[in-house]
Amino acid sequence: MISFSQKKEELDSLPKNFDDYIFVKPGDSITIKLNEFTLLPKQKFKSRDDIRYYLWFRRKVFKAYPYAKLASERLDSLNARLDRIESKSKKRKYTRLIQRYIEGEFTDQIKKMTKTEGRILIKLIHRQTGNTAFDNIKGLRSGWKAFWYNTTANLFSLSLKDEYLPETVNEDYLIEDILQRAFRDQVLKSQPSKLNFDFIKVISAKKAEIDVEDYKIMFAKMKKKSNN
Repeated sequence: MISFSQKKEELDSLPKNFDDYIFVKPGDSITIKLNEFTLLPKQKFKSRDDIRYYLWFRRKVFKAYPYAKLASERLDSLNARLDRIESKSKKRKYTRLIQRYIEGEFTDQIKKMTKTEGRILIKLIHRQTGNTAFDNIKGLRSGWKAFWYNTTANLFSLSLKDEYLPETVNEDYLIEDILQRAFRDQVLKSQPSKLNFDFIKVISAKKAEIDVEDYKIMFAKMKKKSNN
C-alpha cells in the first residue's frame, strides 16, 4: 500500500504534457525523429533587375501553385473513390458530380489569371498530378473540356500539353527554386511532385545562378505598360 501510494504521488506530480518528455536511464539508447528540412545554396543574381524580375515571378508562382495543388488533391480523391465503386453508372454519376465541383472551384479564378500565371499553372498541374493538363482533361465531360481549351487558347494562347522540366527548361527551374524555398520557409504548404527529378542535383549543377536574361525585355515592357 505504501509503495502504491508513493507511485501514485509520483504520477500525480508529473507535468500535464508528460507525453512530450522522454525518460532514459544510463545505458539506454534513444532515437529522436527530427522534421525534414532542405539545405539550399544562396541564390546568385547578376543584377538588381534580375532580383526584381525574380520577386515579380515569385508572386505569380505563389498565385498559381495552390490551384495546381488543389487539382491534384481533387483528382486523387476522384480516382481513389472510383476504385471503390463497382457500378459503371455510379462511376459516371460520381465523376460528373466531381467535375461540376472542380469547375466551380476553378472557372472564375482561372479567368482572372494573367498569361504568365496561366502558363505557370499548366506547368504546375503537370508537376502535381504527373500528367499534363491535356491528359488530365481528356476524359472529362465536354463542357469542362471545352472551357479549358477555349480559356487557354483565347486568353493565354498556351498549350495544355506543356510539360514541367526543371532540369532543362530555365523557367521551370526558376519555378522549382521558388517552390523549394517557399516550402522550406513554410510560406507554401508542400505537396510532393509526382514527377521524378532531383532538384538538389539540378541547383548544384547550375551553381544556384538565377538567369533571367531572356525575360528582361518582356519584363521591362510589362513594367512600362503598368506605369502607363
